[in-house]
Amino acid sequence: MVRSHFQVQTDLNALNEILQWFEKQTSTYLSEELLYQCKIALTEGFTNVVRHAHRTLLPTTPIDLEVTIFSDYIEIRIWDLGQPFDLEQTLQCVRHLHTDPLAHEGSRGLLFMQKLTDELIYTRTNDDRNCLLMRKQIDSSH
Repeated sequence: MVRSHFQVQTDLNALNEILQWFEKQTSTYLSEELLYQCKIALTEGFTNVVRHAHRTLLPTTPIDLEVTIFSDYIEIRIWDLGQPFDLEQTLQCVRHLHTDPLAHEGSRGLLFMQKLTDELIYTRTNDDRNCLLMRKQIDSSH
């Protein structure tokens, strides 16, 4: 198992640094395709925190990221300090309200994350943070 933690402030400009950190931690373990998919999911998760969860918080508010690589799957966690929301209900609303949900920018990120991962879980932690967990199987032939 390989685990790495990274913390940034609430700033979209941190995205390049995050993606470089992520690639450095994971590129030897993931296929190019899986690395690409995980980077898209990570990008969507991080930008959602900045644009939505931390919208009313100070730019110095920390966002914690963690990647854990197991023999058969990878986990990406993003912690934020925003108000919690119901991920499943939001995804259901997106599917029912829009005939073309990809045409609506606000819902696109959640749908991409759900399609690109095997598991997408959002929980409120005991320390009043939210944790978005994205889990993806690793192809054993890599």
